[in-house]
Amino acid sequence: MKIVVIGTGHVAVVLSVKLKAAGHRILQVFGRNRLAAAVLADACDASTCASWDDITPNAELYIIAVADQALTGNAIHLAVENQLVVHTAGAVSIDVLKGMSSSYGVLYPLQTIRKEVVPTPAIPFMIDANTAAGRETLAALASTISQKVVFANDTQRLQYHLCAVITNNFSNYLYVLAEDYCQRQGLDFTNLLPLLAETSRRLQQFSPRQVQTGPAVRGDGTTIQRHIQLLENEPALFGLYKMFSDQVRAFNW
Repeated sequence: MKIVVIGTGHVAVVLSVKLKAAGHRILQVFGRNRLAAAVLADACDASTCASWDDITPNAELYIIAVADQALTGNAIHLAVENQLVVHTAGAVSIDVLKGMSSSYGVLYPLQTIRKEVVPTPAIPFMIDANTAAGRETLAALASTISQKVVFANDTQRLQYHLCAVITNNFSNYLYVLAEDYCQRQGLDFTNLLPLLAETSRRLQQFSPRQVQTGPAVRGDGTTIQRHIQLLENEPALFGLYKMFSDQVRAFNW
């Protein structure tokens, strides 16, 4: 397909590179950061454009890969006729694109994406469009760069996005707190990496409910109290540890 990419962030970069590698043609890259747009365009053998009026009307697909706030604000000034326009957000309605084209949809990568991470992880895509033809086009496109492509409407994507925040963003924040604690105590955080890898690996085979471990699920109050004593001068970890321990102990396993 002939594609115009709007945006120069992590998602825009990774999608552009993957689509080009899959045989699609990136015609243009548009972005507020002209240097970033030029770098991405050069990597994809594309051209850049400096204004909305300069965007070619001859593409088959326009991918808007920008921050959610830009999508829901007044930052996007794209108007084409019947070509397919999509955004890549999980928590933004498909209807935000209504005024841009008669054909619009969503190409949401359910993955944590950083352009500097190599190799790029497998990316499941959740798609939607306002027409059956649009959904078929997006399914075919996404299948060229992913082995998992599913349909998800606005509500379903928002729910998946919520779960992604809980399982990825919140858990990574816990890693940040644990790493900071290790540094303060003169410990090596990397000694925990095999544990984190095994926790993720088990989820490929079992439900999270089946593999829960730790003193709270065992009802080991002695160990919990010893941990709490260690955290008396760690307010962020202290509160989280008590909250999680109480909830795990009370959960109906």
